[in-house]
Amino acid sequence: MNGPHDLGGQMGFGAVAPEPDEPLFHAPWERRALAITLACGAMGAWSIDESRHARECIPPAIYLSATYYEIWIRALEVLLQRHGFVSDEELAAGHRLEAGARPPRVLTADRVAAVLAKGGPCDRPVETVPRFAAGDKVRARNLHPRTHTRLPRYARGRTGTVEAVQGSFVFADSHAHGGGEAPQWLYTVVFGADEIWGEGADPSLTVSIDAWESYLEPV
Repeated sequence: MNGPHDLGGQMGFGAVAPEPDEPLFHAPWERRALAITLACGAMGAWSIDESRHARECIPPAIYLSATYYEIWIRALEVLLQRHGFVSDEELAAGHRLEAGARPPRVLTADRVAAVLAKGGPCDRPVETVPRFAAGDKVRARNLHPRTHTRLPRYARGRTGTVEAVQGSFVFADSHAHGGGEAPQWLYTVVFGADEIWGEGADPSLTVSIDAWESYLEPV
């Protein structure tokens, strides 16, 4: 989807200014926001792709003025409501008013380290062979779905070269909307700067993206 999150190549937002020696958290509430988001995600009621889409759907004026963890919390409120864990009234009140849905799983404190260390591998086997190989010229399809997609807006319609076949992985566009994992082959595709930014681009620069097979077409 074309949302406020997809800012690659967009102008008018000023320079990126990394903060020297940036702390992990800028305020105590951010530490708690991370913990709550991880604990709720571990319940197993939604996928990481559904949670990404919930963040993307935050209205642009709110998204672009929010901090990183504020975006996380706003999206978490949507997910908790969607899956029946909290109500509008409870969010407004700031505490539980009635029994909601029962979590499929509960992440207890003694299991946090092990769960985080395990991660969430998303590689999956597929029965097909890769359509493309390293060195192939491909074009990213000019897709503008209203649903979740991991194809960056700046790459759509652009021509690049397959650098590597990374394997087969859960297709986020399907997984975000309850359509199943639907794994596909994933490729690293390299684009020249002139292909992305046009005339005047630094010819020594390239942009690499990881793109699922359905994003690409042969040239």
